[in-house]
Amino acid sequence: MNKVNLAEKFSLFNGLWEPKIVGELNNQYVKLAKLKGEFVWHDHENEDELFMVIKGHLTIKLRDGDVELDEGEMYIIPRGVEHMPVAENEVHVLMFEPMGTVNTGNVESDRTVKDIEVI
Repeated sequence: MNKVNLAEKFSLFNGLWEPKIVGELNNQYVKLAKLKGEFVWHDHENEDELFMVIKGHLTIKLRDGDVELDEGEMYIIPRGVEHMPVAENEVHVLMFEPMGTVNTGNVESDRTVKDIEVI
């Protein structure tokens, strides 16, 4: 495993809502993504999901209130909790998710990414 420079990895792609794999550990992927706009309401029945903001500001909408994340902040969404990430401006996030986690969870949409690129 080589050292990973997050800024360098983020410079390798421009697509929004298209996670990229930059590492793996203990049956989990370390993913990067650029987000802007609203995602879809969804949940992950069997997986917790960690979001850490590297650049920008992210709102994670939950049915019982919003979580606001700024650079250097993280939040773990427990399995089964319905959520919708929203980014008014482009935000860069790092995520930890179990291998096999589909980005849209229980919802199939045009934003569903099944074959995640490793960069």
